[in-house]
Amino acid sequence: MPPTKRVVLCRYLILLLLSALAAAQTFEQRTSRYLESVRKQPPLLLAFVRELPKGGDLHNHLDGAIYAEDLIDFAADGQLCVDRTSSRLLPGPCDSCENYTAKPGARCSYGDHVLYNQMIDAWSMRNWRPGDESGHDHFFATFDKFGLASHTHVAEAIAAATNRAGMDHLQYVEFMHTADAGAAAQLAGKVDWIQDFAKMRDALLAAGLKDVAAETSKRLAADDAHAKEILKCGTADAAPGCDVTVRYLYQVLRGLRHEIVFAQILLGFELASSDPPFVGLNLVMPEDWYVPLHDFNEHMAMLDYLHTVYPKVHITLHAGELAMGLVPPEDLTFHVRSSVERGHAERIGHGVSVMNEKDPLALLHEMAERNVLVEIALTSNDMILGVSGDDHPLPIYMKYGVPVALATDDEGVSRTDLTHEYLRAVESYRLSYADLKRMARQSLEHSFLPGASLWTDTKLVFRMAPACVADAVTPDKPSVGCEQFLAANERAHMQWQLEAEFAKFEKKY
Repeated sequence: MPPTKRVVLCRYLILLLLSALAAAQTFEQRTSRYLESVRKQPPLLLAFVRELPKGGDLHNHLDGAIYAEDLIDFAADGQLCVDRTSSRLLPGPCDSCENYTAKPGARCSYGDHVLYNQMIDAWSMRNWRPGDESGHDHFFATFDKFGLASHTHVAEAIAAATNRAGMDHLQYVEFMHTADAGAAAQLAGKVDWIQDFAKMRDALLAAGLKDVAAETSKRLAADDAHAKEILKCGTADAAPGCDVTVRYLYQVLRGLRHEIVFAQILLGFELASSDPPFVGLNLVMPEDWYVPLHDFNEHMAMLDYLHTVYPKVHITLHAGELAMGLVPPEDLTFHVRSSVERGHAERIGHGVSVMNEKDPLALLHEMAERNVLVEIALTSNDMILGVSGDDHPLPIYMKYGVPVALATDDEGVSRTDLTHEYLRAVESYRLSYADLKRMARQSLEHSFLPGASLWTDTKLVFRMAPACVADAVTPDKPSVGCEQFLAANERAHMQWQLEAEFAKFEKKY
């Protein structure tokens, strides 16, 4: 064969081989290669993670999820006033908008850009800089400043936060929400504290706690219905939030007196036992404040007892949202372990101080064995605790097989969203596409939705349940048997939707 023909034939065979290799690549592999190609191009990387299906956000405080601009609208609608010095909302009557008055109406900010920007900065981490006030203190001070607006506009808050989730390619959100409007705290004030938890439970039930639960359920149902109206769900103009499934974690305020904390924990167990929108409970407020620190073991004892009464109720707990110097060293050594072992937490929120725990490697092995997921909030941990980059334990959790999922925490206060949490994770830890896909899957695997999982194993690889394994390559067309399985299991159904979203996403690459 002449040399020229041999060269042509070799080139043809090389092209044929390359074509065969390209065809052999799966959509997932191509998507992974694309991520690697844009890793050092932040604008393209941002576009990639924005479109990425993200599953669920399991650590999202409803009050903190609202951007300050929306809160100003809520305050103006409620005819609330603002203290010009502190930016704290106050009830009316308000001063006029003229002459730089001390207590103008919130609506005055629409025509006063200085006041408007001052309120946004005071109600969020926008423009905060290290100085006289720490990030920790500025962050937690925001809630008392805007609280009147968020507490009186719950439906609007649900609509705003849910719609942002839909725009961010989320399918599912669990909002932490103290939905009883203080009723449990008021009831606790009518009952003398009894150290015997069984007797204290009986006293609260006798005093009407089940009535509080029933009224709370009615209030939330009305707020949810109003939120759907705001989003125009069921119409041709339905907003993206209409496609997001929302559930609630009853939010216990652990910084209050122990009789109130017990009453709220009990209410959380009651709601999660009787009202499907409530799928569990969580304890909130800064872990380093005096009462949460001083009463930590008592709170774990409360959970330990009530878990025996309501063993099917799901529990997720803030634990390890601490850093060296914020509290004495001894207070860094046991919160995560105690929350898992005594508080019966199936998920841990933050877990930043895990390596300060007594025998941390054994704890990591225990969490991996128990399949306890950690809700990771990178931006929040940076702003509040000053922990980021190599100091953050996210890579350690992953190394030891502890399941993790990214979360927003308080995206309105932090001025972030889940897209930017994914972006920060990729840029800080060089996470692969497989890592991102695993996190999104874990978010739904560890959701508190009822029913069986789509997966029979998630430790090393995700193995699909027998009913649907044959349909995995065509998630948009499940078989009859798979459809029956999905219809009977809400969690599996949500996970199947995520697989369909991944299939569509990966076909773009």
